[in-house]
Amino acid sequence: MDKKHIAQALKVIKETSPKRNFKQSIELIVNLQAIDLKKQDNKVDVYAQLHFERGKKTKICGLVGPELLDQAKQHFDTAIPETDFSKYDKKAIKKLAKEHQFFVAQATIMPKVAAAFGKVLGPRAKMPNPKAGCVVPPNANLQAVAEKLQKTVRVKVDTNPLYQVFVATDDLDEEKTIDNILTIYNALIHALPNEKNNIKNAYLKLTMGKAQLIGGEEETQSQEEQKKPKKAEVKEEKPAEEPTADTNQPVAEETN
Repeated sequence: MDKKHIAQALKVIKETSPKRNFKQSIELIVNLQAIDLKKQDNKVDVYAQLHFERGKKTKICGLVGPELLDQAKQHFDTAIPETDFSKYDKKAIKKLAKEHQFFVAQATIMPKVAAAFGKVLGPRAKMPNPKAGCVVPPNANLQAVAEKLQKTVRVKVDTNPLYQVFVATDDLDEEKTIDNILTIYNALIHALPNEKNNIKNAYLKLTMGKAQLIGGEEETQSQEEQKKPKKAEVKEEKPAEEPTADTNQPVAEETN
């Protein structure tokens, strides 16, 4: 995968998608091959640190003690003090999990966080994760944590040989979008046991659009399609020497 192929795919999905009255998300879809995900060592769970934000706010919930409460209220979308943990039942926690991409917890109260939220957040892969910088000391700088998480993407493949992720909104600068795609793609490659050999293909798509292969056959066909009308025109100029023969003229195939 290179910048040229990504730029070509971006052009196709933007030109072929009907205009919408809202920002659409650009998604990267990567299909894997020759990988046995039943083996624990082959599973992927890493975090990619982007150079640019994706154009849509990443929502963060803080689960903190009194030392970090004021900061959490200022820099996170939701701040829950440990004294309020008991107020959240299963339904309320499910709602939190749906609305937030990251949960940040104060390290000194992690046992309480696990007891109160673990049963719901754990199966949803939303528990505060030290690898993402989401378990912090009582003297942490939460502004820095929040800024970092706006550019953090989880790369997780554990059951199906496919990875799909939001990389940018459709109005984000093209160079930033391409950089985000390459950063995430490279993070995935380096986490796979056989790196590029485990990649079957990759696509880009808009929220309401069709998937476009990055590089390869689909783009080659769309380029050759421009030549087909010329061939048809040449054939139409041939004199009809045998009136009884089939007069149907060949038509250039349309490619989606």
